[in-house]
Amino acid sequence: MKDADQAIDPLEDITLIPGPTEELLNERQFLDYRSEREQCLDWLLTFGIDPKTADGYAKTTVSNRAFRMDQFYRWVWEQEGGYTTSLTHDHADNYLRHLAGQQKSNAHKNSCRKALMMLYKWRHHQRGADKWEPEITFSRKNQSTTPRDYLTREERTAIRDASLEYGSVPSRDSVHGDERDQWVAYLAQRFEKPKTEVTEADWDRANKWKTPSLVAASLDGGLRPIEVERARTSWVDVDNGVLRIPKEESSKNTEHWIVSLQTQTVEMLDRWLTQRATIEKYDDTDALWLTRRSNPYQTSSLRNLLHRLCEIAGISTENRQMSWYAIRHSTGTYMAREEGLAAAQTQLRHKSPETTMKYDQAPIEDRKNALDRMG
Repeated sequence: MKDADQAIDPLEDITLIPGPTEELLNERQFLDYRSEREQCLDWLLTFGIDPKTADGYAKTTVSNRAFRMDQFYRWVWEQEGGYTTSLTHDHADNYLRHLAGQQKSNAHKNSCRKALMMLYKWRHHQRGADKWEPEITFSRKNQSTTPRDYLTREERTAIRDASLEYGSVPSRDSVHGDERDQWVAYLAQRFEKPKTEVTEADWDRANKWKTPSLVAASLDGGLRPIEVERARTSWVDVDNGVLRIPKEESSKNTEHWIVSLQTQTVEMLDRWLTQRATIEKYDDTDALWLTRRSNPYQTSSLRNLLHRLCEIAGISTENRQMSWYAIRHSTGTYMAREEGLAAAQTQLRHKSPETTMKYDQAPIEDRKNALDRMG
């Protein structure tokens, strides 16, 4: 029963009490603080955006903000000379003033501010505290409105091609002797089974369409990490060649979205859905893609996948912010270039056109051509 409870724990994978905080607390303080954190974070996951409609924040958002909330608690304890959960508006305002004097980016300071707003929103709704209105905001003028890194057209093609090569193995009948034995050893390690138990089905399984379909859908739709994590089989409309993302599963929970897909991407998704139906770990879930460990893909696992694809494609990641958002940024940049901001806004699922405007720029190759023409 304990394992079953842990399996459905909404706070699983969220660090409730980081190590530095735990070192500051005695046993009773630890239990009290843990209860405080559990109540707060659980409420944010379920009701945080709009308590009236039980619309909560995404788990990745809560996890990131939880760390910054914990930093705030520790700062309060330092100011008060000891442990307390009695937070005041003065604590929050003074903390923002403290942040203002730090040599940190405004992006970091704004993230801390947002974390405080979530914390005090919970206190207002669940603890009866007065609503807190921050006295300080942090200007974003020093931040670039241009996506920091994105894939060029050539790199997009290379990444798509690399996904077809990633994890693939030759046909079982095409290798013999020592070479086959080496591939059997590879498959045994990959699927965590003895070499004697590697079957012909494992050879076929190694060439499944999971990674190519995930990469192709992300390249076409500019999928955010949270959207890859939430993706469901019901999103795939093979007949019409689109992804249909329902409002309640979209990253911003604002409206239903229809995402256009290339014909090749639709074919990959169709093949993957057929293969997926034969894989045991998908029997009790409608998740479209799971990692080898049967977990949903998240920011770190997607970053690792992209870096591996870059290695296969021969794309250097040195001095580049090569996260999964590099794929999304490239989709926005070239969609805006080819079809205009309206098309990019819809394809990227932006509620506000202002958000899409940062993709209204000349791609690298266009600027190179301009320089050539300029002489």
